[in-house]
Amino acid sequence: MKTIGQSLSSYRVIGVKPGFNLPEENNVSAFKVITESSFPGKWKIFYFYPKDFTFVCPTEISEYNKLVKDFNERNAILLGGSSDNEFVKLAWRPENSNLYKLNHWQFSDTNGSLIDQLGIRHETGVALRATFIFDPQNIIQHITVNNLNVGRNPIETLRILDAIQTGKLCACNRTLNGKTL
Repeated sequence: MKTIGQSLSSYRVIGVKPGFNLPEENNVSAFKVITESSFPGKWKIFYFYPKDFTFVCPTEISEYNKLVKDFNERNAILLGGSSDNEFVKLAWRPENSNLYKLNHWQFSDTNGSLIDQLGIRHETGVALRATFIFDPQNIIQHITVNNLNVGRNPIETLRILDAIQTGKLCACNRTLNGKTL
């Protein structure tokens, strides 16, 4: 397992763009390859969950989704994914009202290029519930790994990002849901 202070090696996952529910909308593809070079200069929050169409995952995803503006204000890209493919992710969005027109990235890691590199594959083959915060240089600054049945608190992820950035940068006038902290 990679740990704090280590960099990501190369990886390739298929991203599902925010706001899409179909593979193509208005002649624009819902999919984009995401690599270690994607989102230059941005903090990256990768959160993994075991499978799409499960009962705990939509609650976490929708709670993360409520905080997208807050993550954006902190120069961070939010990406949630599993080992299911990109078409499953799109099929799930219209089936669950909390995921409809999701406004942050999802990703499909069917080949395990991130799951295995980060050492978070459960013995059943799926990803553990893991959260990683990477700085703009792709260096791991935070890791949380839970078992399959233990959900997360996305506000805690935001709090941790604030703490990390405060240590690295001046984190003045932080906001949460539009309110100054």
